[in-house]
Amino acid sequence: MFTCPYCGTSYVVFQPNCSQCGGPLHPPEVIEAAGESPLAPPAAPRTISNSYTFKLMFSDGWTIAGLVFLLMGVIFAPLGLVLTVAIVTAFVGVPFLLLGLAFLIASVGVLIWRYRTSQQQVQVLKWGETTLGQVTNLQENYSVTVNGRHPWSINYQYAVNGQTYQGKVSTLNQPGNKLQQGRKIYVLYMGDHPTLSSLFPHP
Repeated sequence: MFTCPYCGTSYVVFQPNCSQCGGPLHPPEVIEAAGESPLAPPAAPRTISNSYTFKLMFSDGWTIAGLVFLLMGVIFAPLGLVLTVAIVTAFVGVPFLLLGLAFLIASVGVLIWRYRTSQQQVQVLKWGETTLGQVTNLQENYSVTVNGRHPWSINYQYAVNGQTYQGKVSTLNQPGNKLQQGRKIYVLYMGDHPTLSSLFPHP
């Protein structure tokens, strides 16, 4: 079995490029020779799967919070509407209805925001320029649980034209040895907007 060193996708049959991230795949002996050094990203444009936007979204704590708000809105709004229509319980129904609508509006706003942010990250992964950076901090968010796992935030810094920038990515995968604090990593950034960045491979 062959595993893409950039995004972790596994293949039974060897192929020259990963169908998920577009990264070049190498025979096992070449990967072993690379050791612990980070692998340089392939040249842009990189092939990124259309579904990768949603993968990024659902590894993010804000998206999970937005889905919780959506669920609460779907429960409270119809219940409040029913209670409001029944005149006898209108005084109870109106607060439920307003609360449900507030949850729905908040959830739509959060999900749109995170979708656009994830789309932006996909564009960075596809078209971004390459520089070396360094992991500065790792943090596990214990307040959010997705399928029994807590999301991790990986903070990093990188320099472009002599100026230092900070970045952060979220992942549900526990960071391996190559993403520990102080390790060198490759960072992709948008040339016309260096504050837009992502790690490569995305964890």
